[in-house]
Amino acid sequence: MLDPDLQDRAPSSTSEDGARPALRRCIRVDPEVFATEHWARRPLLSTAAELGGTFTDLLDLAAVDELLSTRGLRTPFLRIAKDGAVVDAKRFTSPQGAGAEVADQVSSDAVLRLFADGSTVVLQGLHRLWPPLIDFANQLAADLGHPTQVNAYITPPSSRGFSPHYDVHDVFVLQIAGEKHWTIHEPVLPDPLRTHPWADRADEVAAAAQRPPVIDAVLRPGDALYLPRGYLHSAVALGEISAHLTVGVHSVTRWGAVESALDLVRTLAADDPALRGSLPLGVDLADPAATTEDVAAVLSGLQRWLGEVDPVAVADALRARTWAQVRPAPVSPLAQSTAIAALTADTVLRVRPQLRLQLREPAGERVALVAGRRTHDLPASTHPALAALLAAGELKVGDLPGLDAADQLTLARRLVTESIAIVPGARAGGAAEHDGTRDDRTEA
Repeated sequence: MLDPDLQDRAPSSTSEDGARPALRRCIRVDPEVFATEHWARRPLLSTAAELGGTFTDLLDLAAVDELLSTRGLRTPFLRIAKDGAVVDAKRFTSPQGAGAEVADQVSSDAVLRLFADGSTVVLQGLHRLWPPLIDFANQLAADLGHPTQVNAYITPPSSRGFSPHYDVHDVFVLQIAGEKHWTIHEPVLPDPLRTHPWADRADEVAAAAQRPPVIDAVLRPGDALYLPRGYLHSAVALGEISAHLTVGVHSVTRWGAVESALDLVRTLAADDPALRGSLPLGVDLADPAATTEDVAAVLSGLQRWLGEVDPVAVADALRARTWAQVRPAPVSPLAQSTAIAALTADTVLRVRPQLRLQLREPAGERVALVAGRRTHDLPASTHPALAALLAAGELKVGDLPGLDAADQLTLARRLVTESIAIVPGARAGGAAEHDGTRDDRTEA
């Protein structure tokens, strides 16, 4: 059983602009109202006038051209679609010349031909590519408590990219350029899971798309639309190039807890000799009656083991599954390496932005610090220092409590090397000279 006495540090969802700053950019209502009336329940349309701004700081058409022409973009970071069908990637990729023989690089001239012919350009995974969207997606994930991703859809005038469909994740649509006519219909399957793709219900979707819509509106630059998973949607660009961001929210669901619980049951039940037993020699599996007794024993055993599952363990497994999907803010390897070599008592340590952290209570002489996907084993003596850093978010090395000066430096080196903390403002090759000595008395 996991120790329930844990200390968590989730990424901050506040800033000088107030609580949940990224979410506030996307909705016209207070976040608390959004949480109770719209989240996972019903769509919300917000206009630029109500939101008080645009989204061009996140991405604009010039940035799209830069990504398509000079950034060496590769598949699958780009998809192209026309008339609801995906275009074969071979039609817009090539090796791109001497010294760049990677065969799946985007060919800007091929993209131009396809776009001019009415195809929609889809930039995928922009939360991994474009710095403003890396920061925005990380902050929105912190605001929501659910992982996010960002794609961009750029559609020629009077063109439709995809036919009516639904997504298995919530989305925020942020219009950045041009105008697009959106049509939204009620779900054919509320709260679909990843195992419920819309293509499996294509006929139902097509029929539902003929009914009166719940939203029929034109999105203009600065407008935003929230859609819970399952809502049917399609869009048509109007008289000029239209571009919008789709922020996908990979909701943590009760079904995720079901899967985590079943994983634990599977692990526990494997220790049950009765459940590991072989079926009779010569059993006829085509005859259900031949295995009825064994199946009944299995179900009874699983029910017994399900009763043994610790809810705290399920919650921790769900936490691990979710944190594995979330990428913390990037670090600068060269700058941080330079900073490690120059650490002093006056060096400021800052918890890595957007890193999910959980400090557990000491067990004997050791303490566990869960940091995103990894768990770090540290001396129990570092617990007060770690707790203080997590609580404050930023401390000088010399202010880490409970350690002498040498152990403070050793812990600081470990934290920066493992990208748990960063030295803000560090520059590659720009730090002071360092004598290269090291004291590892804490074994951190």
